[in-house]
Amino acid sequence: MNTNTTVQVAGVKETINALKQIDPELQKQFKADATQIAKPAINAVQAKYTQVPLSGMSRNWSQRNRKLFPFTVAKAVKGVQMKFDTRRNAVGVILIIQKDQAAAIFETAGRANANTLSNNLVPVQAGRTRIIGPAVYRARKGIEREMQQMINTTSSMIARRM
Repeated sequence: MNTNTTVQVAGVKETINALKQIDPELQKQFKADATQIAKPAINAVQAKYTQVPLSGMSRNWSQRNRKLFPFTVAKAVKGVQMKFDTRRNAVGVILIIQKDQAAAIFETAGRANANTLSNNLVPVQAGRTRIIGPAVYRARKGIEREMQQMINTTSSMIARRM
């Protein structure tokens, strides 16, 4: 008795999770290729970090025994990274994030509610960040096509292997 089965991968999250189950090395290669495709957006974000936004941000700053600052340009540039989030309730799957705490505070200060720090910084649009959001949105058109092509190729490869 012959049995025919077909596997259809619905999206990026499912593709990455299926890769992990089928071939972990293929998943590593997928993530490396996706990072390489997104490199122009990462470079665009890193190029925007040129100076300390406010002079006080270059000094040590702690709150409730938690070190928040100093903000340094080198650490802010190094903190821009790519992350893959395949959790069930994840909003995005492939993300460009800021790992440096001081730069992340600068990026998001004032999004939820106004405060003294956000009032002294460049205003941020609702739901966005100061540097990462606009830089990624400008660079995303070229990235989306390549990423979609790579995801489709990988999905068809998974279907063939099943």
